[in-house]
Amino acid sequence: MAYTSADTLCTASARGNLPEVLSLLQNGADVNGFNKYKRTALQVVMLGNTALVRALLVAGADPNLRDRVLSLTVTHDAAREGFIDSVRVLVDHGADPNLVDDLGNLPLHLAAREGHLEVVQLLIGRTENPQAPNGLGDTARQLALNHKRMETVKYIDEYLSSD
Repeated sequence: MAYTSADTLCTASARGNLPEVLSLLQNGADVNGFNKYKRTALQVVMLGNTALVRALLVAGADPNLRDRVLSLTVTHDAAREGFIDSVRVLVDHGADPNLVDDLGNLPLHLAAREGHLEVVQLLIGRTENPQAPNGLGDTARQLALNHKRMETVKYIDEYLSSD
């Protein structure tokens, strides 16, 4: 299989190489083009590089494209890993926090399970139903409790009681 401009863009994105990504985009690389693994530059982006995430979104990257394996979006990935700034940029640029993966998890479920309190604080008010169960019947609060993320449990309890 030939190495395409999408492959080059994805490699630069995964490495966090903002100057190369910007150059490739300026020279006509398709921001939503699929690499040989059927992923886009935003799907493989170095999530801690918020400037790069923002640049891809500004260039028209679709934040709601799903990974072909588990139907995860980049917001699921960023929430699970606790990249608060990346999650903020994603939702500010049209990422839908209400999309579920193949297991019924919202980004909120993954952030709560991992105890990423700041991400939970950001997503909970942007999630249509923060008490929605995932495919196994667990809510974000239950996942936090099951994984002993007590600060997160406390915050979710306070949020839900103030509704």
